[in-house]
Amino acid sequence: MEILRYVAFSTDPEGGNPAGVVLDASGADDAAMLATAAEVGYSETAFVVEACDGSLNVRYFSPLAEVPFCGHATIATAVAHAERHGTGRLLLRTAAGLVTVTTGRAADGTVVATLVSVPPRTAPIEEADLAELLAILGWPAEDLDPELPPRVAFAGAWHPVIAAASRERLADLDYDMAGLTALMARREWTTIDLVRRESPTVFHARNPFPPGGVTEDPATGAAAAAFGGYLRELGLVRPPATLTIHQGVDMGRPSVITVSVPEGAGTGIGVTGTAVPI
Repeated sequence: MEILRYVAFSTDPEGGNPAGVVLDASGADDAAMLATAAEVGYSETAFVVEACDGSLNVRYFSPLAEVPFCGHATIATAVAHAERHGTGRLLLRTAAGLVTVTTGRAADGTVVATLVSVPPRTAPIEEADLAELLAILGWPAEDLDPELPPRVAFAGAWHPVIAAASRERLADLDYDMAGLTALMARREWTTIDLVRRESPTVFHARNPFPPGGVTEDPATGAAAAAFGGYLRELGLVRPPATLTIHQGVDMGRPSVITVSVPEGAGTGIGVTGTAVPI
């Protein structure tokens, strides 16, 4: 397999979130894909097999396991595909459902990709799970933003949304990795979406990702899509709206994710970003 390496949600290879991309994974079985993802060592690697109708079957593997959907690897895959085959619209068949991606070139020639997620939804967090999660993070309940209540949000994968009341609280991330890994495995959570609201449309985020074998993800498109659905469902944003999410800053890998929240309950959330080869 030819393995491509891209950084998504940044135009600087030193920023963003690295992803592996295999544009032709024909004949590779689960063991081969998992072994390749482990060898690449990024939080996710996308494996693509073209279908007879021109759509793309895409599977995502972390170094430890398969995940149903990954936003930054989707953006990286779309950009890599556009650089090989030209820009346009792609239909991706993922374990989470159908995802469309549109690519185009900016004025400076950079390829920009926009994915539209599967229909998002949210669910309450059980009180016991929330108490355990906050204890693992070391976050007292009074450090949370009461205007952004805890929920579990979905747009292809499940992510608890926990909002910090201050930027200082978000910046201080030091958690029990083994404890969080166990809790997330029991609840089938993919990342924890820790957010801080700067303004009605600008947010900062951090995403612990122990199921992927990393302490933190520098840019998480799937969580960004789920967060957009969360804001719309809870009436915390007036659609149509465009949000900017800054992530990876505290890691030294700054990323910018643009989220489009359309009108209409149940419609997919748009996530836009760039990607550049490493």
